[in-house]
Amino acid sequence: MSIDLLQTNPPLTPDEARLYSPLTLAFLGDSVYEVMVRETLLREANRPARQLHEQAVAHVRAAYQAGASERIAPMLTEEEADILRRGRNASGISVPKHATPADYRKATGFECLFGYLFLCGQTDRLRTLFTVIWQEAAQHHEDTE
Repeated sequence: MSIDLLQTNPPLTPDEARLYSPLTLAFLGDSVYEVMVRETLLREANRPARQLHEQAVAHVRAAYQAGASERIAPMLTEEEADILRRGRNASGISVPKHATPADYRKATGFECLFGYLFLCGQTDRLRTLFTVIWQEAAQHHEDTE
């Protein structure tokens, strides 16, 4: 996964990154996570773009991200858990029709964490968390077939 190639600026310190609002971090984290999903899907198999899009949507929807947030929660550091919590509890979130308020809040926290880690240049940590999420999703898919 080459997510670190996307960084065009030097990483921020954790204190600098915490100055951004949780929703701003989630704005960035949403795209970071989606690029990771898209790259992984593409590398798994050469599929038509429509199939790739449908599979990507399944992994980036709020309900999926909420579940991913719960799966990685036990492995988060105290600092990461705090960032996730800040995102989940952020005010000003407007929930879309296709998501429950609880799932959308958890997904926002998840995206906030991914944005924070990316800004801090913690791409190895992003890869670690993403790998856990992806492997569990693959295992769940195998179990349901």
